[in-house]
Amino acid sequence: MTLDDLLLPDTPVCTAATDVARAYCSPALLNHCVRSYIWAAVHGAEQDIAFDPELLYVGAMFHDIALVPEFDSHTVPFDDASAHVARVFAAGAGWSESRRERLAEVVISHMLDEVDVTKDPEGHLLERSTSLDISGRHMDDFSAAFKAEVLARHPRAGIAEEFLACFRDQAERKPGSSPATALRDGIAERILTNSLD
Repeated sequence: MTLDDLLLPDTPVCTAATDVARAYCSPALLNHCVRSYIWAAVHGAEQDIAFDPELLYVGAMFHDIALVPEFDSHTVPFDDASAHVARVFAAGAGWSESRRERLAEVVISHMLDEVDVTKDPEGHLLERSTSLDISGRHMDDFSAAFKAEVLARHPRAGIAEEFLACFRDQAERKPGSSPATALRDGIAERILTNSLD
């Protein structure tokens, strides 16, 4: 598969999600969000995992939105805060309450170590793709040629350093949060040695 074989979901909601992400995310974080969808969707297609492309795409656009200052919460972990922002966005887009809740679940799931694909395919795919993009897990899911093609079109632009700084800030202010746990578990070294950089 090549990048040109992947069609991004072309719905008004996906377009609006991209617009919001572009307005608030740095170029590095925006590219991370786009790559996260690409890795997830391609892996899902190659593994015959049935998933909702629109739900996965919006989840990818919003999964880290609370790392930006405008949506940073000083009271809840960033993954929970990102889910709240995504839920509000989806309500404005006219999604049903159950679909908004699914979106929140997908966003929160991306920080888990593993998500059961049979229970939450979109969460599974987003967890897998974000961990590849940030810490280099599941690197063998894609060929070297495909990874190079994705990175040429959506460059890293310093995401490792930016993301690690965000995680350290979150961990310092919220010692019980998922970034704090990840840092205690050694994610900093994995981020800085990710072979995608």
